[in-house]
Amino acid sequence: MADEKVKGPASYFPSIEKTYGKPIADWKAVVRAAYPAKHMDLVALLKADHGLGHGHANAIVAHTLAEDGLK
Repeated sequence: MADEKVKGPASYFPSIEKTYGKPIADWKAVVRAAYPAKHMDLVALLKADHGLGHGHANAIVAHTLAEDGLK
């Protein structure tokens, strides 16, 4: 259904793109470039090196790891 509300980490994506000015694909590339690493290490990387808030960083990492079958 087109009107179905997006749930989970992807629900943050519009806000992330608006706030930080980069598409989600760019953030996923940053995460993938840091493989192998633990979930929270990837979150810390996005926060420290790119200034993302914890919730936004966690959403990107969780979605990317799940998409890659690593979660």
